[in-house]
Amino acid sequence: QAQIVESGGGLVQPGGSLRLSCAASGRIFSAYTMSWHRQAPGNQRELVAISTGGGRTDYADSVRGRFRISRDNAKNTVFLQMNSLKPEDTAVYYCKRSFKGNDMWGQGTQVTVSS
Repeated sequence: QAQIVESGGGLVQPGGSLRLSCAASGRIFSAYTMSWHRQAPGNQRELVAISTGGGRTDYADSVRGRFRISRDNAKNTVFLQMNSLKPEDTAVYYCKRSFKGNDMWGQGTQVTVSS
């Protein structure tokens, strides 16, 4: 059964860094579009960063220059390096695998930025 599993969340002080990981099952991981999304209480889920199978990446304006998405196709894993974290980055972060119109979500990992 296909699975998406995120890890790496936690509590960090403002200005700190975290690295999220997402392991995704599938035989053609390199072809998948992988993305990170987040949802804060009372807010809609929003796209944070995306990495296509063709190597394109893009970011939400709110995280551009602070976050970096990368992937290791040999290990079926996508990462989100988050630097200069702000309290407004606090949310549950979700990983999504997309391929030919089919989406699969992970269970999410909590990131809390607070002093």
